[in-house]
Amino acid sequence: MSAPELTVITVSHEHGRFLGNLLDSLERERTRIALEVLVVDNASRDETGAVVARFPWVGMLRNDRRRGFAFNNNRAIRVAAGRHLFLLNPDTEVVPGALQTLVRHLDEHPEVGICGPQLRFPDGSLQLSARRFPTLAWVLLRRTPLRLVVPDAEATRRHLMEDVDHSRPREVDWLLGAALLVRREVLRTVGLLDEGYFLYVEDIDWAYRAHAAGWRVTYVPDAQIVHHYQADADRRLLSRYSWIHLQGMWRFYRKHLAPRWLRARVEPEFLG
Repeated sequence: MSAPELTVITVSHEHGRFLGNLLDSLERERTRIALEVLVVDNASRDETGAVVARFPWVGMLRNDRRRGFAFNNNRAIRVAAGRHLFLLNPDTEVVPGALQTLVRHLDEHPEVGICGPQLRFPDGSLQLSARRFPTLAWVLLRRTPLRLVVPDAEATRRHLMEDVDHSRPREVDWLLGAALLVRREVLRTVGLLDEGYFLYVEDIDWAYRAHAAGWRVTYVPDAQIVHHYQADADRRLLSRYSWIHLQGMWRFYRKHLAPRWLRARVEPEFLG
């Protein structure tokens, strides 16, 4: 039996209320593309297990305790059989044809290692998922009390790429980890996600390493995904989630941007 074209990986931590809609949308795509779907149940206490049980073609990996985004996705990546791998949040729904469009993009552009779709809110409005790499100014203005004083800073607008046309495909610095298609060869040359990040910033780090290894990262708006987008880090200033984000940004800075005497050396794990 040949390998599936695509393995879709989603991690659920108390996301059972969304998961049925996602799996329904993926079931419709099975007539268009050969899919493997893996759900990582991140120690959920809700209906996640019961929802997945309604879809016998979906594989499930269970955690006995809560683990981070990178750990959970890497766990599924290590056993995935697909030619390409698609990391997809549980609070999403696939618009018909999106998966085919993304796979075709990778196949037609061998220099692209990571690509992602256009994300839409449930009301159909655009969600800005293509980003520039963060700067110190952006971190200070987005994740500290300065955002109360300068809410519409130019640094934030540039970070979110509000100055470009999001209806056109383009090369970007990084893409929101809610929906990322990665070429298997990237995992052999760049490595898996860095499990030193618990939540947030691992998508920025992955794209940064991909660029450094010579891969391109591209935004493909012809493929669309509906994303309900919880945005926990954006809702309250200095919440637990914003603190986790700040810790992730400090790790990213020490890995890639800090002076040599402060630089943290982290060896990636490569897929065999």
